[in-house]
Amino acid sequence: MAIILIKNIKRLVGVGNTHAALRGKELAQLAAIDNAYLLIEDELIAGFGSMNDLPPSLQKHTAIDATGRFILPGWCDSHTHLVFAASREDEFVDKLKGLTYAEIAARG
Repeated sequence: MAIILIKNIKRLVGVGNTHAALRGKELAQLAAIDNAYLLIEDELIAGFGSMNDLPPSLQKHTAIDATGRFILPGWCDSHTHLVFAASREDEFVDKLKGLTYAEIAARG
């Protein structure tokens, strides 16, 4: 098993312990942990948290020191549908305001 430990991360951004979908104003709140670690096992995120909570069993592993750096782990499905030849920037703002897709679609 390949293990990568990144420690002393200034700010670990976009992490949370919920699998619930975010809606409305929740979309504007960016979860982050200051002074954090990130554990990767076999190319998958296996753990993360505050350096204060780093399990002693992980401290024996060689680590990447990310002092002063930000880490933004995640997966992004950045795609578009070519049949729609306009920008959807305003729709993103509408979602942040709490509008549903049905309400946005009804506006045209």
